[in-house]
Amino acid sequence: MNLTSPKVVRELLGRYGLSADKRFGQNFLVERGYLQKIVEAVGLQPGDTVYEVGPGLGTLTRALAEAGAKVISIEMDRRLEAVYAETLAGLPVQIIWGDALVFDWASLPAQSLFAGNLPYNIATPLITRLLLSGRFRRIVALVQKEVALRMTARPATPEYGLLSLRVQYHALARRIVDVPPGAFFPPPKVTSSVVCLEPNDKPDHPALFRLAEAAFAQRRKTLVNALKAAGYAPERVANALEELGLPLTVRGEALSLQQFEQLADRMG
Repeated sequence: MNLTSPKVVRELLGRYGLSADKRFGQNFLVERGYLQKIVEAVGLQPGDTVYEVGPGLGTLTRALAEAGAKVISIEMDRRLEAVYAETLAGLPVQIIWGDALVFDWASLPAQSLFAGNLPYNIATPLITRLLLSGRFRRIVALVQKEVALRMTARPATPEYGLLSLRVQYHALARRIVDVPPGAFFPPPKVTSSVVCLEPNDKPDHPALFRLAEAAFAQRRKTLVNALKAAGYAPERVANALEELGLPLTVRGEALSLQQFEQLADRMG
C-alpha cells in the first residue's frame, strides 16, 4: 500500500469513515523523501527495536519496519485499530494503546532508539520525559519548527529558554531538515522540522532546572529580580554572579548552560 500518496490516504480515511483528529494533533506525513530522512537519522540496524509515538496511519511505522526495524508504537486513537490491520499487515509492528505521557519509558532497555511524528500538543513534555528516562541512544522527532528552534537555541536569542537548557543538558541536538506543510495530509498551518537528539548519561539536576525555570519565568527581568521573585536570596544570587564575573544587570536568557550549572552549584 502506497501511504505516501495523498489520494490513497484520502481513500483509506474515507473507507474507514475517519478524518484527521485535531485532538490528537494528527497531520500524516506522506512525503517519501522526508520519511527516508527520518529513517536515516535513526541509524538503525536490521533487527533493532525502534519505539514510536503517534504512528498516524502507519507511514513512518512502515518505513522503519521496511528498513529492518521491529517497531513498537504507542497510540491513543483506538479508531485506527482496523486501519493498522490493513496498513501494517505482515510487518514486525506492535501497537500499544495508551498515553505516551504516562508510559513507563524508564522500563525500556538501555540504548533504545526512538522515532516519531509527534503531535504538537505533547512534543515538549514528551521529549522531556524521553530524556529524563535515560534509556535512549538516539531520539529522532518530527516537531513544529518553532519547537525545534527552541530545542537547539543558543543564549541571547528569542527562542532560548527552559526547553533549550533541558535538551542541551541531556543531549547533543541537531536540526536535520525542515518539512513544509505540503508534505503532510492534511497540511498543517506551520512548517515542521526533524530533530535528532543523541543523549548523554548525565543524571538529572533538579536544582539546576528549578533555577532555570525561575530565571525564564520572568525573562524580561534581571536574573537577580527574577530569582528573588521565586524565593532565592538576592544577596546570594548577587554574590554568585560576581564570582562568575557576570554583571548584576544580566538576564537569564544571556547565560549559557555551563553558566547556569555554575550558578546552581554556587547557590547550593
